[in-house]
Amino acid sequence: MSAPAADDAPAGAQTVRRAVALLRLVACGQERGVRLIDLVRMSGLNRPTVHRLLKALIQEGAVEQDPETRRYLIGQEVTLLGLARTRRFPLLTLADPYLIELAQQVGDTVFLSIRHGHDSICIGRRTGHHPIQVLSIEVGVRRPLGVGVSGVALLASLPEQESDALVADNAARLAVLGEQPQDILARVAAARATGIAHAPAGLMPGTSAVSVPVPGPGGTALGAVTVTAMANRLTADRYGEVVRLMRQTALAIARRHQERYPGHAWSRDALADDLLAGNTES
Repeated sequence: MSAPAADDAPAGAQTVRRAVALLRLVACGQERGVRLIDLVRMSGLNRPTVHRLLKALIQEGAVEQDPETRRYLIGQEVTLLGLARTRRFPLLTLADPYLIELAQQVGDTVFLSIRHGHDSICIGRRTGHHPIQVLSIEVGVRRPLGVGVSGVALLASLPEQESDALVADNAARLAVLGEQPQDILARVAAARATGIAHAPAGLMPGTSAVSVPVPGPGGTALGAVTVTAMANRLTADRYGEVVRLMRQTALAIARRHQERYPGHAWSRDALADDLLAGNTES
């Protein structure tokens, strides 16, 4: 968890920041929930502070505790508050037709993820026509940047100094997930060199995943388009064609975004040029 913006922040503001940061960590657990010990490790706060904040959040309905597992989950109040902004993901609205088309073209599951602070969040998922669909993550999943190919692709679109700092800030959370910062940085470097984040062995046994960034204003990715499939569907003879279609989709979304928001400076940097050239080498 990143430190408060200023050490001399009023106590009330610091408490709010800590509570919101804790909510983000709880959200990572989705329906599994998160253990108290892991919240302490990931937040960097002491156990009494975390317990006190959780107690207040439970009283407000923002957090729930499973009576059997004792794990903490996002509460109903947060879900209900979110309903006040039903159109809060304009990128998904303009990208959705392209995601549906890509899912039909490749036959496998397509995801759209965005960066939010130190996390990648899945905001859209569309399934293809193949009998076996790899539904590796649910919409709403929040993970530290670099966990999963979408997070790697998003990090790779950032300046190296910035991506390195984000991974360092996430070190405690990555450790809880069994990930090492140096391994994440190696994946990011490979993705930065090729424009592709590829995991031959996906999150689920026997699966594979590949992700490409959607170029946006200033060269930083608007999001990442990911395809997950059974590993035998992303072998060498098919991989290049799938990546070509993914890059075509990413570019179409970027163009649509440029049309929708013409005031934004859409930089045709090396990443965008690579997409335009249709380079599909891995």
